[in-house]
Amino acid sequence: MLNEHLRYEPEESPPHLLSAGLGLQATAILLAPIVVTVAIIMRAAEQPESYLTWAVFCALVISGGVTMLQAARIGRFGSGYILFMGTSPTFLVICVLAIDAGGPAMMATLIVASSLAYFLLAARLATLRRVITPLVSGVVIMLLAAMAAPIVFGMLANVPDSTPDVAAPVIALVTVGAVTPLALRGPKTVQLWAPLIGVGLGCLVSSFWGLYDYQSVLDAGWIGLPAIEWAGLNVGLGAEFWALLLTFVLVSLVSALETVGDGVAVQQVSRREPRTTDFRVIQGALNADGLGNVLSGLTGTVPNTTYSSSIPLIALTGVAARRVGVYAGAILAASAFFPKIAALLLAIPAPVVGAYVTVFLALVFVEGLKTVAHDGLDQQKTLILGMAFWTGIGFEYKFVFPDLLSGSLGTILGNGMVVGGIVAIVLIQFIGLSRRRRRARFELSASVVPQLDEFLDAFASRIGWDEAATDRLRSAGEETLASLLQDDDEASTGKQLVVTLDVTDDVAEMEFSAVLGDENLEDRLAYLPEQPEIEDEREISFRLLRHYASSVRHQKYHNADIITVLVDGNRQQDEAGARQTAPAQD
Repeated sequence: MLNEHLRYEPEESPPHLLSAGLGLQATAILLAPIVVTVAIIMRAAEQPESYLTWAVFCALVISGGVTMLQAARIGRFGSGYILFMGTSPTFLVICVLAIDAGGPAMMATLIVASSLAYFLLAARLATLRRVITPLVSGVVIMLLAAMAAPIVFGMLANVPDSTPDVAAPVIALVTVGAVTPLALRGPKTVQLWAPLIGVGLGCLVSSFWGLYDYQSVLDAGWIGLPAIEWAGLNVGLGAEFWALLLTFVLVSLVSALETVGDGVAVQQVSRREPRTTDFRVIQGALNADGLGNVLSGLTGTVPNTTYSSSIPLIALTGVAARRVGVYAGAILAASAFFPKIAALLLAIPAPVVGAYVTVFLALVFVEGLKTVAHDGLDQQKTLILGMAFWTGIGFEYKFVFPDLLSGSLGTILGNGMVVGGIVAIVLIQFIGLSRRRRRARFELSASVVPQLDEFLDAFASRIGWDEAATDRLRSAGEETLASLLQDDDEASTGKQLVVTLDVTDDVAEMEFSAVLGDENLEDRLAYLPEQPEIEDEREISFRLLRHYASSVRHQKYHNADIITVLVDGNRQQDEAGARQTAPAQD
């Protein structure tokens, strides 16, 4: 479906004034969550104001710089699309735990070490897609919301003892009461600003009880640099470090999967004509995300991640040009040098922050559910979800074998995200092992057609398919190979093709893994003309493949191409359709 609303694609150049204006609007939306997230973590960990100011400064500079990198794309770093970066609320709980365990230096070391997970996932995205699945990611996100709840709910009543008892509930209700209706029923242009509006009204009400610190805002300078409060790195790697590292790696992978989701979504809204997702773009986004986390750890601030606010902004404005991302990043980084802006946000009272984050946690929990349901929920996945989530809750709050949760083992098993994530991964891999996939390796050349045909015929015989279904499977496999070879002029140079077979509910899944050129097979099939006449003989294989297969999906990575072809063993052969796709005889 053509996106006629889109005015500028990523490679196009809108006027600088328009780009700067949209970048400024994006920065206004990004500032509050970045500053507030850092403030929540540092204040929950009882860090001094001087360190909080330094952490906010570094977070703004790094978020702005990596936002520019995402848009500009340098080598394999950056997506080449508008992807805003900011501090990651996903790390809220574990950053507080790390600071409590060993101070900011412990947190910084863990962030640097766990940032390698981003680069690993980017490099092995094709391989790890069966391990870090939407189900695993969703379970960890849901557990994250559950673990953060005690910290956030504690902030709702965090007011001075001299404050009237009614103050905190009223402030929280006003904030939630403003954010929720606007987010649910407000115009799309207002929904983006709902959090800021709610926080603003909450601050206004809190000022009636003297809870908003106007003096700190007045005292802050307009332009300046904070005192350097570098925490350094903690090289004393004891048992507590390794236990926390498991948690940081798991949360990093979950945060990275959020980047994957944002990378998919931003490609969908940034083109006039729909295109298949290019996973090389996502690999670039992950590398930039990982670099941002390395810098965050080295400077002692909170890790960053992609913010999905770029997707609705593109949808609303119709501008997906990279230039907007460059301007937004530059303005965001420049805002770090204006202390009064940060002071304005850091003065927000705890009940307002708690109410704002309560709404956010509700959305995070539901986002976890949506992630789990991304590929559908059957009986197996439902059982895995329930087991992983409730096991994680049980160990987090020491409902399960509390006497055993002591020492180094207790440090590891006392973290609900680690336990829940491990349970989900183990159960998913158990299902995968029990399915007994068949795999074969061939040279990527036309000479392997007989071997491929024999491999597919043996598989169809093993699962009990009849002759018609077997012919469809063999034909789909041969046409997929022919399509791969069609534009690969270097097919005879020793390239390898790995074919994996599996069957579920009488639908065979063929997975072809190879390294190809820039063309996407799925796009070629989508844009084939519908008329039966074949104007280009190269279309014959594409038409036949579209006929024999139930669906074709092509995922392009820097180091691999994964083509997944589904063939329904119960589908009746349409002989008339087959004749239409065949070339005319003279």
